[in-house]
Amino acid sequence: MSDALDVAMALRGGVTGRSQAWDFVRRFADEWTGRPLRPEDGCTAVELDATEAELGFELPAALREGHALVGRRDDLTRQQDPLVPPMGLHVVDGCGGILVFRVENQGCAAWGIPLDRVEEDDPPVVVESHEGWVPFLDRMSVAWVELVLSESLLGVGSLYDACELPETLLPDLEAHYTRVDLPDHPMWAGAEDSPLRWYAAPGRLLRRDGVLDHCWLHARGRTAADLERIRGDLPARWVA
Repeated sequence: MSDALDVAMALRGGVTGRSQAWDFVRRFADEWTGRPLRPEDGCTAVELDATEAELGFELPAALREGHALVGRRDDLTRQQDPLVPPMGLHVVDGCGGILVFRVENQGCAAWGIPLDRVEEDDPPVVVESHEGWVPFLDRMSVAWVELVLSESLLGVGSLYDACELPETLLPDLEAHYTRVDLPDHPMWAGAEDSPLRWYAAPGRLLRRDGVLDHCWLHARGRTAADLERIRGDLPARWVA
């Protein structure tokens, strides 16, 4: 069924902890990709232990658990701004040191965990923007959900489309789609493309980037019919 999972309803109340994040990722993989997560979709304890030995410190629980669950599923983690594999995790200068776990596809930005918070089970995440390192999301578990949604949204070819959203269509967006309960978070490209906000309906997922005088809408349907329904709900000048 094309309406098997409504992301907004599944995340109602927000991401309250790591276990909820993993439950959501499992359900999203099952119902949106048709490929349930399997043990081989995650990185092994041997890989993660070797990474910790190379870095000289233990990985935060939320980073290690996410890699163990979904770290090898490229369709969920490496379509646009890829997840760094365990042995690629590295520390860069800035804010006392940042452990980088994700990079923009042309190397223009990165996502990471401040080293002074790396001992926490579910630490905050920062993103490198043109303004330097700025807060992204307050917990790594929430950042995993955002990563899976973004990589799934932007890497699905014919099931994806985008448009510049005119202000006149904002009431239609809010009438047809429910705001996903994720905090506002910045777009790495800069303030004018921020904040990022998510919307959803059964079988449909949208991300709104920026404020109304500079606002793009990215859309994904679980099926071609779902995507066509988005275009019908929001009759803008779609790219595809």
